Amino acid sequence: MQRRIDVTLPEQTIRLLDRVSEKGGRSKLIDKAVRLYIKKIGRASLRRRLQEGYLRTAESDLRVLEEWFLIRDK
Repeated sequence: MQRRIDVTLPEQTIRLLDRVSEKGGRSKLIDKAVRLYIKKIGRASLRRRLQEGYLRTAESDLRVLEEWFLIRDK
């Protein structure tokens, strides 16, 4: 299903869009660009959240690892 929306863009962006899209292909190009942008942002956000989680639990993870090595080496 497709829906029509009104989007306001700067004139310079419209000229660029017209230069790189096929005639009548603005919507398709904008759709691809938005999806690619959201995918990229989603990956960056996921990486950031994973890194924050790793940093948040790093100290306790190291303690558990140290305890495991102590138990294993006995």
